[in-house]
Amino acid sequence: MSIKAALDSGGLRPRKKWGQHFLTDPRILESIADAAQVTRDDTILEIGPGLGHLTRVLAQRAARVVAVEVDTDLAEKLRADFATAANVAILQGDVLDAEPWDWIARGGGAGDVPAASYKIVANLPYYITSAILRHVLEAQHKPRVIVVMVQREVAQRIAAQPPQMNLLAVSVQFFAQPRIVRTIAAGAFYPRPQVDSAVVRLDVFESSRYAIADPERFFAIVRAGFGERRKQLRNALAHGLGLASPVVAHALNRAEIDPARRAETLTLEEWNKLTRALDF
Repeated sequence: MSIKAALDSGGLRPRKKWGQHFLTDPRILESIADAAQVTRDDTILEIGPGLGHLTRVLAQRAARVVAVEVDTDLAEKLRADFATAANVAILQGDVLDAEPWDWIARGGGAGDVPAASYKIVANLPYYITSAILRHVLEAQHKPRVIVVMVQREVAQRIAAQPPQMNLLAVSVQFFAQPRIVRTIAAGAFYPRPQVDSAVVRLDVFESSRYAIADPERFFAIVRAGFGERRKQLRNALAHGLGLASPVVAHALNRAEIDPARRAETLTLEEWNKLTRALDF
């Protein structure tokens, strides 16, 4: 059954406000499950199952799939479609309203599985990608692996390295190692989006590789640095943090970072050194 026919059968339409674009190509669906290395030992939290095509692939491989769908009508259809699937739970709601592990618990997927031993698979709406990634990466009980389908440009930003770093790259790479698995042409979706997509795998660190006692302070400094990207670091940080320029310049020198550099050239380790050197 085509995507349009599946939607029509339930009296449904793609909803722009939630950025709904549906994918059914079985080869691509299998490649997403392959990227997550889903096995019978895995509990999966799927965000945005849509019409459930990927859910079926995951359910064939995983011990348990808990799928969270924000669209009430789609959730109702999914519950009917998966009524006989013992290892699938369909929940309706906004994934941002609760911790990832809480959703798994609500779906009966917690059991004896350690809270840090689950995976997330998602086809993320473009408009909310950053918010969802931040939500799951900053969760108290983080997943081991995250595999997401996102806009290709966003995937490239997530995996960027100096001198093309950006705030999203730092925010993700602080918690996980990203890898772009594959790209997906816009024509593989219905309705067709205006841009191509990409599948990204994030291997989440058990603990941060950076000895940072106060992550909020770290990210305050990073946000200030990227707040005015055209400015040299000493000026961007002074303005963004409300500090005197000589104070910032001294901290940059202590961290062995040229004050004339720009934020996109710094590695995460250099941001770490700057955080330790800068008092405010």
